[in-house]
Amino acid sequence: MSTVDQDLDVPAGSVQLTPAAADAEVTSARLARVGDIEVRRLLPLRHRRSVGAWCFVDHYGPASVDGVAGMRVPPHPHIGLQTVTWLIEGTVLHRDSLGSEQLIRPGQLNLMTAGHGIAHSEQSPLDHDPSLHGVQLWLALPDAYRQVAPGFEHLTDLPALRFGGLCVTVFAGSLAGATSPARVFSPLVGAEISAPVDAAAAVPLTPSHEHVLFTAAGTAAAAGTTLGPGSLLYLPPVRESVAITARAGARLFLLGGEPLGETLLMWWNFVGRTAGDITAAARDWAQGQRFGAVHGYDGAPLPAPPLDPARLTRRA
Repeated sequence: MSTVDQDLDVPAGSVQLTPAAADAEVTSARLARVGDIEVRRLLPLRHRRSVGAWCFVDHYGPASVDGVAGMRVPPHPHIGLQTVTWLIEGTVLHRDSLGSEQLIRPGQLNLMTAGHGIAHSEQSPLDHDPSLHGVQLWLALPDAYRQVAPGFEHLTDLPALRFGGLCVTVFAGSLAGATSPARVFSPLVGAEISAPVDAAAAVPLTPSHEHVLFTAAGTAAAAGTTLGPGSLLYLPPVRESVAITARAGARLFLLGGEPLGETLLMWWNFVGRTAGDITAAARDWAQGQRFGAVHGYDGAPLPAPPLDPARLTRRA
C-alpha cells in the first residue's frame, strides 16, 4: 500500500503511561486516506520510527465495499523495506513488477521484499467480497540487506499456537518456538491473536525484543490496559510475557523484534539511510528506471509527491 505522506515525520498522537504497567506506553492513531480507504496509522511516531524492524502500521476497515470499487492503489515504488499484507475480511489483488499476480484472502500472507527497488499495485478484484478489513505493515530492511534483489512470497500454511482460549497465527518471525516460513532479515515476530470465546492467557515474549500490541476488532486488554481500534500499546524489552484478556470475537496483533539500532530516513514509499537514497529513488521512478513496470492494472502509475530536500534532514 502506498502512503499519502510525503515524509513520515508524523505527530506522535496522545501518549500516556498506564497505571497497571508503568513501562507500558499507549499512543493513538491518526487518520489518513489511501485512495478511498480510510486508515488508522499507528506507526511511525515522531518519537519512535520503528519497533524492531516494524516501521509502518496501517489498520483499515471494517468497511463495506459492496457495489463500489473498494481498494484501488495504483502502481507505486518501494525501496529498503518489506511489505506485509494481512486480511481479516475481504480480498485484494496484488500485482508487481516481477510479474507476480496474487489474490490474497484472510489468513494468508503476502510478503513483498523491495530491496533495491520494486513496484506494485493493490486493488479489490471485480468480484470482490462485500467487506474489507486488514492491516498493511512495513519491515525496514537492515542496512546490510537493504539492497537485496526484490522478491515476493504468498504463504497459506502458517504456524498456529494456542494459549488458553487465545488462537495465535505466526505470520512473520518466531513466537514460542513456532517460526513462520516467510523470509525476514532480522529477529522479529508478527502474529495475529484471536479469541473465538472469552479468553485470558499469558502470551510469551522474547525478552530481548521490544513489542507493540493493537486491537483490530472487538474488546481486549493487554498488560492491564484496555485497547480498542486506534490505540497502540508499546512494551519495551525485558518482558518475558504479556497478559491478554479478550472478549469473544476480538482480534489483536503482536509485533516486535530486536531494536533495529539504525537511523531510518522514511519518505513517501521509501525507507533509506541518506537523502541521496531518497532523491535517487524518486528520480528513477520519475524517469521509469530501476523499478520495472506493473502489468494488468487499469490506470496510470502513482506519481511521487514533490520532494522538498529540507524534509530529508528530519530523521529518527
